[in-house]
Amino acid sequence: MKMLVVGGGGREHALAWRLAQSPKVQQVFVAPGNGGTALDARLHNVALTDVPSLADFAQAAGIGLTVVGPEAPLALGIVDAFRARGLRIVGPTQAAARLESSKAFAKAFMQRHGIPTARHATFSDAAAAHAHVDQHGAPIVVKADGLAAGKGVVVAMTTAEAHEAIDFMLLDNKLGVVHNAEGARVVIEEFLVGEEASFIVLTDGKSVLPLASSQDHKRLLDGDQGPNTGGMGAYSPAPVVTPNVHAKVMHEIILPTIAGMAKDGAPFTGFLYAGLMIDAEGRPKTVEFNARLGDPEAEVILMRLKSDLADVLLHAASGTLDQVELHWDRRAALGVVMAAHGYPLEPRKGDVIEGLPAPRDAADADTMVFHAGTARDADGRIVTSGGRVLCVTALGESVKVAQQRAYEALRPIHFDGAQWRTDIGHRAIKSR
Repeated sequence: MKMLVVGGGGREHALAWRLAQSPKVQQVFVAPGNGGTALDARLHNVALTDVPSLADFAQAAGIGLTVVGPEAPLALGIVDAFRARGLRIVGPTQAAARLESSKAFAKAFMQRHGIPTARHATFSDAAAAHAHVDQHGAPIVVKADGLAAGKGVVVAMTTAEAHEAIDFMLLDNKLGVVHNAEGARVVIEEFLVGEEASFIVLTDGKSVLPLASSQDHKRLLDGDQGPNTGGMGAYSPAPVVTPNVHAKVMHEIILPTIAGMAKDGAPFTGFLYAGLMIDAEGRPKTVEFNARLGDPEAEVILMRLKSDLADVLLHAASGTLDQVELHWDRRAALGVVMAAHGYPLEPRKGDVIEGLPAPRDAADADTMVFHAGTARDADGRIVTSGGRVLCVTALGESVKVAQQRAYEALRPIHFDGAQWRTDIGHRAIKSR
């Protein structure tokens, strides 16, 4: 079977790499892919990004199954377009993807269906938003209502930071938010205290298959300092997701969300990501929903997956997910993101990357360098082409061992202006 992975980041490299291991898969195409997928002889980059062209390609090439990585094509309705042509695809429809593409929609949905989340208010008027911050003080959270590549959230520890975020999002759009039909809006939420975790499931709209738990590091700098990013690293499993917390998340958040979306006439299929805040008593609240695999969570989760991913996704697309059981490597996985100079606001492109290892087969890969923001230049060199450039990922008997291996694998890799955190996994190691 031929498979198509839509997207060009680290998550898509990890999906394509894992799919290429399946005995059921003849070829894996990645659209548009990146420098890492270009280097792997088993993967084929296709220079397409718009939905009609992707659907044309899938039809002409005889693609048996497509899986969508990023949020933008989902918000544009790629799943609806493929299904209209009788093409099998894993992902939510445009209506269901609103759980991610509109923070205001997601908050109203959670309120309506009794799903635990932070108290909030939505504003399109900057003056009203500023008045709300003055009334409630800091810390407080300001979120852009629209797609912002993981950067549309500001956890403001002072009112000055909150006011600046409101102006960034409502007046200047410095974060490059793709606004919804309602125009520029912000959701302002209470600040939740606790430990974050990423809880991702795969669903066919009825059955739900939880993936291994994970935790990512959103802040740019060590000690969880600095601006929010799309994620500077991740590890799996997350010790904070105990069996008791897992059961609560499924019962109070995931299953009511799947039932609620179906009841509201927009059944959710594909990967559903619940970003959680878990308090000291082990009570989870929903920070946000994503309508796809997280990134860099995908890299660590897919390092640990032992089941045939192609087989699992075929069941998801066919509505037979109840016939599947997932098997995981008992070892931990940890990934460290190497980001470009100037990330997250103004990442520099074109820096040459040196010291990269050759592509590795999953069968013998204890470490793997997943490419995210990379490209091949005219001379065949791999250069930076985005904010998050690489995710250096490793398996280990514990999070600490996986951490040591990941940083060892990172050491030979160099590009000018590279920035990375040196403490990925610190919470899990501290909790042992």
